[in-house]
Amino acid sequence: MADAEDVRRLALSLEGVEEIDSEGFDFRVHGRGFVWSYPERVPGQRRVIRTDVAVLYVGDEAEKQALLLGEPDLFFTTPSYDGLPLVMVRLEKVDPDRLTELVVDAWRMRTES
Repeated sequence: MADAEDVRRLALSLEGVEEIDSEGFDFRVHGRGFVWSYPERVPGQRRVIRTDVAVLYVGDEAEKQALLLGEPDLFFTTPSYDGLPLVMVRLEKVDPDRLTELVVDAWRMRTES
């Protein structure tokens, strides 16, 4: 099980990362977001920043679909993210090693693009 502090520790351990001031967590490298807390939008209500869910940059639609189909208990998406290379991960369901892999991969893709 992971939490927002695990995300923060991992992200800040990577080269060139800056944390953007937010209600939750928001990390960028070279000005590009790679992991941040999920801004849940419920129609008719103010958005809620969910620090128990991380939004991850995954690079492309094929990787997004592979994660969503391969591990539906861990990953999900919403219509507002259709067409974007982003998935949400439920932090309480991810182990520390997998979280490290996901955050480092997201960071790496943003540093290479």
